[in-house]
Amino acid sequence: MHGEDTEGRLVASACTIAIDDLPDGLIVTDGFGRVLSVNRAAARLTRVTPERAVGRDINETFPFRDHDGREWWKALDPEGGLRTRSRVPERPLHLPGGQELYVSARLVREPARGGDVERVAIMLRDGGARARLERSRADLVSTVAHELRSPLTSVKGFTATLLAKWSRFTDEQKRVMLDTINTDADRVTRLITELLDVSRIESGRLEVHKQVVDIPARVRRVIAGRVAAGEPEDRFLLGHADDLPEMWLDQDKVDQILGNLVENALRHGRGTVTIEIQSVGWGVTVSVRDQGEGIEPELATRVFRQFWRGNSRRRGGTGLGLFIVKGLVEAHGGTIIVQRAPEGGAEFRFTVPTGAPDFA
Repeated sequence: MHGEDTEGRLVASACTIAIDDLPDGLIVTDGFGRVLSVNRAAARLTRVTPERAVGRDINETFPFRDHDGREWWKALDPEGGLRTRSRVPERPLHLPGGQELYVSARLVREPARGGDVERVAIMLRDGGARARLERSRADLVSTVAHELRSPLTSVKGFTATLLAKWSRFTDEQKRVMLDTINTDADRVTRLITELLDVSRIESGRLEVHKQVVDIPARVRRVIAGRVAAGEPEDRFLLGHADDLPEMWLDQDKVDQILGNLVENALRHGRGTVTIEIQSVGWGVTVSVRDQGEGIEPELATRVFRQFWRGNSRRRGGTGLGLFIVKGLVEAHGGTIIVQRAPEGGAEFRFTVPTGAPDFA
């Protein structure tokens, strides 16, 4: 008997730890509204401790009401309604202090089909966090609309002009306009790619396909592209150790990381852009430095947020590049930081592990 009691306590303790690990709030009641458990997130959101809530009626401890002041639990009515009902959709509710939470519920029946409600699992989300997310999405829509307008206006204008007055232009004039259309179409493609990356990063759906990647060779490729675009070759300095380990990474994503960091150094920095690659105990570290104004320490935590563009007059871009870089690095199991470079500019340093092939 003593062993069974001990086992029961261990199971109860494990269950408590499990629900406390959930990122969202969780309140569990019986079918009559008596509170059985409250996880850590729910206690934080509602400011009601488990000690105050467990064993009491939910209307005493969590008197949720809708915008019209109606009692949520009374409207929920677990004992009434269709016996096939198992889920209650999420909706905004208020506690007496005016705090807004998004609340949904699941009715646990026994038997599962048509049985009585044994427990109600109530999920809570922070209304403030939801509002911030909605503002972020609104900012994203606004930014996308702004960034798309310029290249699409250019494409439309030049295309309409060429169609209407083709015979009036020389071959050289046509080539210039078509080059402009091609460049602006590339801008639109890059923007769409960024948006897809943001979506995959935020939803956790970013896939990494590993292969052997020669990082110094990828850096030289990025530099060659910038030189072909008009940057002087002597503006770049590449240094790397000779004992770099074999790296299994997603080559396209490595190119994207390096390209964004180099472009950021060119756009916001000055002087020489230095890229150094070194071996560390568990992988490889790549640093990209410029000789510009640098980033103030208090801003270091903000640079990887969406829409961050700093104080540079040469703003440009969507402000999504560094957010995407951080997501791509972390998808490889790596880390990235920004700090002041020895020359006074900004230094972005990321480290990626040696990893293993996908088929290993």
